[in-house]
Amino acid sequence: MRFLHYFLFVLLLLVSPEIWGQQKKYSIHTVGFYNLENLFDTINNPAVNDDEWTPQGGRHWSNSKYQQKLKNLSEVLMQIGSTNNKNAPTLIGCCEIENRGVLEDLLKQPNLIDVDYGIIHFDSPDKRGIDVALLYQKKYFRPTDYANIPLYVYKKDPELFEMEGDTTTSNRVFTRDQLLITGFLEGEEISIIVNHWPSRSGGEKRSSPFREAAGALNKKIIDSLQKINPLAKVITMGDLNDGPTNKSVKKAVGAIGKRKNVGEMGIYNPFENMAKRGLGTIAYRDSWDIFDQIMLTQPFIDNDFTKYQFWKAGIYNKPFLIQAAGKYKGYPKRNSNNDAGYSDHFPVYIYLIKEVN
Repeated sequence: MRFLHYFLFVLLLLVSPEIWGQQKKYSIHTVGFYNLENLFDTINNPAVNDDEWTPQGGRHWSNSKYQQKLKNLSEVLMQIGSTNNKNAPTLIGCCEIENRGVLEDLLKQPNLIDVDYGIIHFDSPDKRGIDVALLYQKKYFRPTDYANIPLYVYKKDPELFEMEGDTTTSNRVFTRDQLLITGFLEGEEISIIVNHWPSRSGGEKRSSPFREAAGALNKKIIDSLQKINPLAKVITMGDLNDGPTNKSVKKAVGAIGKRKNVGEMGIYNPFENMAKRGLGTIAYRDSWDIFDQIMLTQPFIDNDFTKYQFWKAGIYNKPFLIQAAGKYKGYPKRNSNNDAGYSDHFPVYIYLIKEVN
């Protein structure tokens, strides 16, 4: 009988360890990125080429369409990463916004106003006037330093890479700056870079050097942070207009897709494996790719859960974001000439977790 009691005791230990040991608890934050696809107001700004996005322009961009666009986007932002975290994202990088004002209007939407997001934004030299920005929950993240870092790229052939509305004689391609923010996530210092790299206008191959230059600038920023602190926690995110295996990401940034192969001061890209599995954030001619990516420096994956660590990544592609019928069935439900949609990109996200007592 004593042997039977001993056997049952050991069996209970094996099948129900949580009874005998306290379960671990974690604090979780969602970090997201979303290309808001032409979030323009209806006001004509003579300093940029926004005529298309006015009531008299080709899009007939009315106030009702603008308000619908804001409502649509606010619904998405609240739900990014909601599968494993019911709280709204703590940090959201975004691009294709016309100015700070459209973000202020976005954050006034009923389902966002109580989240109390702050905005970090600079006007960029892009000829269409589109910028990048960071939204952050003030109760969790406290920014201490931020700057917009310009990308200098030049067209060698004046007939190539003409940016829309570029009537200058300069060979410089005026594109988006890279936004660098450093601050404290619940007392832990992290840095974020928000990107929107040059487009594939003129063809993928011909325009690739521009994105490679953007990747090199990105790496230079990360290197400068790591020179100050080799254990710097850096998140770089954005619409890169390239996939995880293109030169701009693999060589210029030096991102690595296999977590186990990331060494000290290395950069991990959790979206590379997703791309190899055929997943995507944007589609063109029925071919999918992941242009929207979030990458992290090695200290985020060193399994020290006394500090915030990367848990997992995802693409937010719920059915309501997908075109249900027509020529573009299955594609992201973007703007059309008649309706304000969501975006031609799906948002992406990662979770950061930390063990708590």
